[in-house]
Amino acid sequence: MDTYSALRVDRREEIVDITMTRPDLMNRFDSTLETELACVLEDVAADDSARVVTLLSEGKVFSAGGDFDLMLACNDDIGPRHVALQRARRLMSAIVDLPVPFVVGVQGAAIGLGATIAAGSDVVVASRNAKIADTHVAVGLAAGDGGALFLPQAMGMLRARRYLLTGDSMDAKTAFDFGLVTDLVDTPDDVAPTVRGIADRIAALPPLGVRGTKVALNQVTRQRAGEVAETALMWEGVTLASADLVEAISAFKEKRSGKYEGR
Repeated sequence: MDTYSALRVDRREEIVDITMTRPDLMNRFDSTLETELACVLEDVAADDSARVVTLLSEGKVFSAGGDFDLMLACNDDIGPRHVALQRARRLMSAIVDLPVPFVVGVQGAAIGLGATIAAGSDVVVASRNAKIADTHVAVGLAAGDGGALFLPQAMGMLRARRYLLTGDSMDAKTAFDFGLVTDLVDTPDDVAPTVRGIADRIAALPPLGVRGTKVALNQVTRQRAGEVAETALMWEGVTLASADLVEAISAFKEKRSGKYEGR
């Protein structure tokens, strides 16, 4: 397999295992991780021998979400902002178009884009200590890179509205009750074995039946994407350029309440 700087890719016969490998950065989604994950998923989609793909992460946190430095660079210049939106579009498409089951293991906090990716998968295994939150609004951003698409499908429109519009977090049990987590396990150490066990079971099934079902399910999500994805990305671009984004990041770093003017 290719070598990456933000993740590791291993092959177990028909199963592709992806692991995010930057616990020191809390597996945040900067340009490197976003690009590498999209690339791997696209490679899996083009591999007729692959039957399942899994995603895990090292450390106590699944992913802390977006990278503040990247957000500020996007705020300052339309060039990086345009590139970031194209990258978000590519990753969302890689998830929506993936023709094999996608099994994600959440052993700790899944924030922002980390929560979005989990919601866009087919199976979410989470330990009871984990929390899940799409916090785009908390930093002044519209939920443009998949939250408005994937969360309503996973947990229903009204619950998705409530959590996307507040940025509040859910504990894993609440997420399980809402349908955002499919398999709840007791400890972080239980996550990876459970993910691999589910992947093994899927890989042992007749592959045409699994792939055909997955592709059919993707069509439902693709139709929803046609309704919401570009509007959400447009508004994420608008909010990336806002003064409120800068104030929200400053307030977070300074541990104070933000003062927002809607501009």
